[in-house]
Amino acid sequence: MLRGIFEFDAIRREWRLLCLHLGISPFRARQFSYPATSGLSHTKRIICSSSHSLSSSPSPSDTSHSSVSLMGTNENSRWRPMCLYYTHGKCTKMDDPAHLEVFNHNCSKELPVTAADLEGKKPQEFDFFLVLDLEGKVEILEFPVLIVDARTMQVVDLFHRFVRPTKMSEQAINKYIEGKYGEVGVDRVWHDTAIPFKQVVEEFEGWLAEHGLWGKETDGALNDAAFVTCGNWDIKTKIPEQCVVANINLPQYFMEWINLKDVYLNFYGREARGMVSMMRQCGIRLMGSHHLGIDDTKNITRVVQRMLADGAVFKITARRSKSNMRNVEFLFKNRIK
Repeated sequence: MLRGIFEFDAIRREWRLLCLHLGISPFRARQFSYPATSGLSHTKRIICSSSHSLSSSPSPSDTSHSSVSLMGTNENSRWRPMCLYYTHGKCTKMDDPAHLEVFNHNCSKELPVTAADLEGKKPQEFDFFLVLDLEGKVEILEFPVLIVDARTMQVVDLFHRFVRPTKMSEQAINKYIEGKYGEVGVDRVWHDTAIPFKQVVEEFEGWLAEHGLWGKETDGALNDAAFVTCGNWDIKTKIPEQCVVANINLPQYFMEWINLKDVYLNFYGREARGMVSMMRQCGIRLMGSHHLGIDDTKNITRVVQRMLADGAVFKITARRSKSNMRNVEFLFKNRIK
């Protein structure tokens, strides 16, 4: 009996090491947990589906970079999940070596750029790109944004907040969150950290101001920066809807954006309906859990970095009418509809 237990533990340890080596989430083993903050000792264990960890293998003609280049294509690179308490400023285990071994606290290390990656880069109209990918259909549940330096392609900083719905009952919220985040095991973290959308916007604006990308003196517009989204839905549809629900005005910095799908179509001359198909076509490995906003934002950033390295120039693809914010002008004739 004891022999069988020891053999099982050995197999489980080997599985964990193999998963970490390949960049596959090992959490089906149910042996790790997100760090509990003070007074949050009942943190639920993470369960991430390993089937979401790797994209299908691309054809050689679709891979323009070597296996040791940027954006997670290095087969020997190690992926670790981001500590989601840390992204909310609530991690209390920064001095715990075991915690630091399992969880990542610096997203820029996941998205490295080499000198060779900069050789084909073209001058851009903006100094910074704000990569955004919202989660939540009924109301916004997650608001992650990565700043990418347009000159160096490096990730500058990350803003990440879980969002507590404004109009839903607690019973509906619990059911909603269990269905959305229960499978990937971050529902407990969501409940511990989620804040109302109005507060998220206030903290986001403070974060933008700290980086010199926004200020009230600029009439609410961004300073030399542009949002990049994988589709029009996030900024065209969902943010205005959430502003109405939260009873706040639509911020002026959401007046225009770059739809990555349209830039991708016009640059490569091939259609990609979503993030996963873009990554597959470019030979970029999918990291983390698909439809966990923070992971999707980092994966979209990998596509942005690849396109910049290949020489793409990012331009505004959609802009609201100032007289009627419901009217949106799409600036690319050839676009994904």
